[in-house]
Amino acid sequence: MTIPFNKPYMTGNEAGFIAQAHANRHLAGDGEFTKKCHSWLEEQTGSHKALLTHSCTAALEMAAILANVQPGDEVIMPSYTFVSTANAFVLRGAVPVFVDIRRDTLNIDESLIEAAITERTRAIVPVHYAGVGCEMDTIMDIARRHDLLVIEDAAHGIMSTYKGRPLGSIGNMGCLSFHETKNIICGEGGALLVNDPQLAQRAEIIREKGTNRNQFFRGEVEKYTWVDIGSSYLMSDLSAAFLWAQMEEAKSITAKRLNIWQHYHAAFADLESRQLVRRPVVLPECRHNAHMYYLLLPNIAARTQLIRHLKQRDIGAVFHYVPLHSSPAGQRYGRAHGELHVTTDMANRLVRLPLWVELEATQEVAIEAAVKLSRSNAYKS
Repeated sequence: MTIPFNKPYMTGNEAGFIAQAHANRHLAGDGEFTKKCHSWLEEQTGSHKALLTHSCTAALEMAAILANVQPGDEVIMPSYTFVSTANAFVLRGAVPVFVDIRRDTLNIDESLIEAAITERTRAIVPVHYAGVGCEMDTIMDIARRHDLLVIEDAAHGIMSTYKGRPLGSIGNMGCLSFHETKNIICGEGGALLVNDPQLAQRAEIIREKGTNRNQFFRGEVEKYTWVDIGSSYLMSDLSAAFLWAQMEEAKSITAKRLNIWQHYHAAFADLESRQLVRRPVVLPECRHNAHMYYLLLPNIAARTQLIRHLKQRDIGAVFHYVPLHSSPAGQRYGRAHGELHVTTDMANRLVRLPLWVELEATQEVAIEAAVKLSRSNAYKS
C-alpha cells in the first residue's frame, strides 16, 4: 500500500462550478466565481480588500510593488521559508535580510528583528510556518516604531488565527496560497489581502497590468488606460470556480485535517517523552489549521534514516527547506543577520509526514507504526 505525501482533495462540486463558468462564457479573471471568492475572503479575514492572483508568488510580487521597495532597500524575513518570499523583493532590487527563527514554532524570532533594522529597511515579512502565527503584536509594534510595512507571508495560513485574528489580516498586506499542496486549493492560485485601505486602489491597478480597468468597469472613469507599473496577476474564473467549491467546505476541510494532526500528535507523545523526536509546538494564542505535521529528529543522520525507512514501506515523507541564506542565490542577493544557528539546525532535522483530508485511519496507523519502529530501533542501537 503506497501512501503518498500529498493527495489533493476534491469536494465534488469543482467540476460543476467549472462547467457553470464555462456556460457563463467568462473564463478570464474577475468573473462570477472570482467575486464570490473575494467576498468570502473579505468576510473570513476581515481584510479591506481581497484580490485573487494566479499564485501566492504573484501576491508577494504585488506586495513588493505596493511597498515601493527600491534597489538597495532591505526587507527583513526568515531564511527558513520558500524562495518566493525573497524572490518577490529581489525582483524589485531589494536585499533580503535573513533573521534566525524560534526553536519552538520555527517562525521568525521577533526578538532579533529590531537589531537587523538599518536606514535601508523598508518592510518586515513574517512567515507563518505550518499555519502557526508569528508573534504579530511584537512585530507590529516594531514596525510602527520604525515606520515599516508588514507583509504577512500566510501561504500556510488560511483558517488559522493569532489571538483571534486571521493570519494575513494583521499586517499592511497578507499573501495566501491555494496551491494543490495547501489546505484550500485550486491547483495553482493565491490571494493578496490588502488591509491598508490606502493601498487598495493601487493594488487593483497593479493586478490589472498597470491599468485602471477596474475603475472603468465600475463607471468611475470614462476609459481605462495605463497609469502605473503592473503585470497580469489575475486568476482565471475557471480556477476561481474550482476554488469556490473548496471555500464552501473550508471549515469541514480544516476540521478533518485537524483530526489527523491530533491523532499524530497523540501517537508520538511517547517518542517525545523519550527524546527520540520533538513534536510541533502551537502556542496558546494561536489556532492553527493543521497545514502540516512534522517531527524534529535529533540530527540529520536520524532524519535521513527515518525518511529512508518510510520510503522502504512506500510512505512518502519529505524535508524542507534548504535555508535561503545558505543557497547560492541567497548568498548573492541577500545577507544574513547573525549566524542563524537555529535555522540551520532545524532545517537539518525536520521531516514532514503525509497529511491530507482523505488519509484513512489504517494509513495513519501504518505511518505511526513505521515512525515508532524506526525511532525505537535507533534508540536500541
